[in-house]
Amino acid sequence: MNSLEIRNGINHLNDMDPVLRGIISQTQPCGIKPRKNYYPSLIQAIINQQLSIKAGESIYKKFSARFGIQPKPENVSAASVEELRSFGLSNAKARYVKDLSEKILSNELSFKNISKRSNDEIINELTKVKGIGVWTAHMFLIFTLGRLDVLPVGDLGIKNAVRKNYRLKELPNESQIAALCKKKKWKPYQSIASWYLWMSLEL
Repeated sequence: MNSLEIRNGINHLNDMDPVLRGIISQTQPCGIKPRKNYYPSLIQAIINQQLSIKAGESIYKKFSARFGIQPKPENVSAASVEELRSFGLSNAKARYVKDLSEKILSNELSFKNISKRSNDEIINELTKVKGIGVWTAHMFLIFTLGRLDVLPVGDLGIKNAVRKNYRLKELPNESQIAALCKKKKWKPYQSIASWYLWMSLEL
């Protein structure tokens, strides 16, 4: 994935969807780009589940102050649930973070050649971890691996943005979002469409 692909995606969405064209004209260029920090990205995704951006950032800042910007699974695994909860994690999320760390240490979860695997293969791999569902896997695909054709139909922000921008009376369900994607021809740039929908909530 590179800047040319992003530009091609923006041009495609501009041509196919007048609603997205309006959003694109009011905000910055899409900021999706791949990163290599797989393990901390997943920890942050677990922490951020069902939290505001500000609350998630506050907890992760405390977590990073204790374990570093590049935490080691062995250190997190060795920490008690009580210590992890002291940063603001719920009991469940503390256990999820520990399970993630333990599965990496046991090689049950492997990041080897992960960038070469298909989206479905990666989702199946990540959802072995307690607390990592399809939503978290979608966030990893988009914001860590930089995959450009992922549609997180279960995301509340996407649902709110679709209702707002497409003038729906109620929140759409997953099938309605998938149908809208097909109608507006977002593929093969569903991640870019999603990114602009998220940005539209701030306009």
